[in-house]
Amino acid sequence: MEAVKWCEMVRVNPGNYADSKKFDVREYTDEEYAAELARIEEEFAPLVEECKTRNRALRIGTNHGSLSDRIMNRYGDTPLGMVESALEFARIARDRDFNNFKFSMKSSNPKVMIECYRLLAARLAELGTDWNYPLHLGVTEAGDGEDGRIKSAIGIGSLLCDGLGDTIRVSLTEDSPNEIAVCNDLIAQISELTDPNAEVPELRLAYDPFEFERRDTPEIELAEGVDCGGEQTIRVVVTQAAWDKLAPRIRPGDDVKPEAIYEELNLLEVDPRESITVNCDTQLVTVKDDLDLPAITAFRLLAGQLKAAGASNPILLKDCLTFGDTPLEPNVALLRAAVVIGSLLCDGIGDAILIRGESGAGQSLRLAYNILQAAGCRSFKTDYVACPSCGRTLFDLQEVTTRIKTRTEHLKGVKIAIMGCIVNGPGEAREADVGLTGASPNNLIYISGEPDHKVSNQDFVDHLESVIRDRAQALEVARSEREANIISSTH
Repeated sequence: MEAVKWCEMVRVNPGNYADSKKFDVREYTDEEYAAELARIEEEFAPLVEECKTRNRALRIGTNHGSLSDRIMNRYGDTPLGMVESALEFARIARDRDFNNFKFSMKSSNPKVMIECYRLLAARLAELGTDWNYPLHLGVTEAGDGEDGRIKSAIGIGSLLCDGLGDTIRVSLTEDSPNEIAVCNDLIAQISELTDPNAEVPELRLAYDPFEFERRDTPEIELAEGVDCGGEQTIRVVVTQAAWDKLAPRIRPGDDVKPEAIYEELNLLEVDPRESITVNCDTQLVTVKDDLDLPAITAFRLLAGQLKAAGASNPILLKDCLTFGDTPLEPNVALLRAAVVIGSLLCDGIGDAILIRGESGAGQSLRLAYNILQAAGCRSFKTDYVACPSCGRTLFDLQEVTTRIKTRTEHLKGVKIAIMGCIVNGPGEAREADVGLTGASPNNLIYISGEPDHKVSNQDFVDHLESVIRDRAQALEVARSEREANIISSTH
């Protein structure tokens, strides 16, 4: 109510504007639920009236990490719950003839974020043209560096290529001006990755845009000792030229390494605008180079054509189908590859990936693995969720994040959430192996999704490092026990 006096636009989070997060489990009758909505309306209506009086704009922004207990108990921790939470507040605004608002559906998980915005757009279309409000896109708590940029490009870029989105925010655990440069670079790529006038056949989608499910394929041999498809992880393919540069540097036990050579694959290359005939399901399929189609469009068509033909061959994804005369700048190559490969992986399409837009062999290999990690398809390193700093944060978030990463980045498969405040922090911390939620005067440590203990702001980095190491060791013991049980059960 104070901010609206001074700011042209204010954001409300339906999860905590009128509620406090307690993670209570209870069943609401319809009457109890209606009473809760009446209570929320009483809290929210004055802000709506103030926005009308002052001609302010409003963002109704749900966040995956801070859904209310009421929404969680009725809809669960789901995209549908996020959409319904936002629509409840929108109806209160519309009942007062206030329409100067937009929506956002943010999550640190690009898959969840993409599904939420698609579902919201579909719901708004069902409600009618007078519900056609702008959408503000963002992957929240994306972190910093290359990882933060890749996560943001996957979520925001995928939706922009779908034609969704009116404003964007890249959330980095860095100095704020860095976010603007990434936004501008990302927006500039969309026209290069889309073609609204492309002539394509009418095909049913081969995937559910509202719920992630990996495309079902048989398991095939990609290279000697390397299988793909089926239950196998997404594989990383490189060109022969890249292999020649990388091979001398590969060491036994390396997590980041090429797994097949493009020129040696048993590969069927097709024009997905034409019907496809395949002789067997054990052949890898991809899109031909040099087609006048955007890569995302081409591979979605390929999946559709295979489904129409009753085939389920594994698919090799490429980040680009055509090449310019000059190499792409590294920041542009990163964003383009993340948008193309990441969006298709989030559709459940793809069993192996090939990055060629990045000209450096080592950089392209690292980029491939980082995209797989950001899309939630493969874990080869520590996964960090970290929010951008704000006025609620009571410690130097950038410094703490850097110190924690320096001490823990070798812990493969561990997810760590470093959150600056108690607002979005609890939800994100609950989805991590170890989470830190800033609060005054203490920070709350979450372990395995549950609040465990508090630690003071003073010297808490050393304590958090110790907690993370203990948790990593417990996870490794659990993994070893599972592997031992699997081995024993097969003999």
